[in-house]
Amino acid sequence: MNMQKTPTINRRNFITSVAGLGALATVGSTNAFAGSKPSTGRLKQAVCKGVFRSKQKKYTFEEMCKETAELGFHGIDLVGPESFADLKKYGLVPTLVRGAGGIKDGGINDPQHDSTNLPKMRQAIKDTASVKARNVIVLSGTRDTGISDEQGLENCVKFLNKIKSQAEDAEVTICMELLNSKVNHPGYMCDHTAWGVEMCKQVNSPSVKLLYDIYHMQIMEGDIIRTIQDNYDYIGHFHTAGNPGRHEFDETQELYYPPICKTIADLGYDGYFAHEYTPTKDPIGTLKKMRDICVV
Repeated sequence: MNMQKTPTINRRNFITSVAGLGALATVGSTNAFAGSKPSTGRLKQAVCKGVFRSKQKKYTFEEMCKETAELGFHGIDLVGPESFADLKKYGLVPTLVRGAGGIKDGGINDPQHDSTNLPKMRQAIKDTASVKARNVIVLSGTRDTGISDEQGLENCVKFLNKIKSQAEDAEVTICMELLNSKVNHPGYMCDHTAWGVEMCKQVNSPSVKLLYDIYHMQIMEGDIIRTIQDNYDYIGHFHTAGNPGRHEFDETQELYYPPICKTIADLGYDGYFAHEYTPTKDPIGTLKKMRDICVV
């Protein structure tokens, strides 16, 4: 979708305006299905398991894989080795592997958890490399233990310095997730882009970057497009959701994804762009719409 050629698009009609994008150029199937599948455009779109939440049906992981592949997505986030076989069966990638740390307890900002977190991260890097996947998630932990932001930053840098050479050798990227501490995760330390970027600068490794969650950073900072442009070199992965509510991003939401997606694609981003919302409607129909909104 060439946004420069559609200057009259507005927030009320952008959902219907992109409804036909699924019929655009298709790519050859890389999964178990014959024929072709929808294109996700210049962004390598992926999903998190939560997009399949439904009161009407409980999806098995294999069913999630089947739907994900048929819809043209590249893979599924926040998985471990137990999921690799099903993903491979459907030609999908583990786009973000579970690592270590925590939102509340067990964060890497607290050295008392190193004895648990270091082996977890080392194993996660090995698991990720074993299937030639790309990303492992890590979480900073909380301020609620009395650790200051300055001390927490120092502790995170020390932790990541211990494993960065392994990640570099394995060509795996460790992604520290940015989360909001205002609504969903009170006390979470890595809640501003500037803090996360400073961490990355101090570690100084191409294998340590940020998971920029657009929903969370809209709550904490706003100014999404400029922030992505200014800090692009330190971003290794993206998550999406609408705000408020963390649901699908339709015309009722304050986040307008087409120009955000175009900005990311225009920067030359070649990582994964994963959807992490909770649907309020039919999961499959909703996912098709979210995919098409983000085709650029």
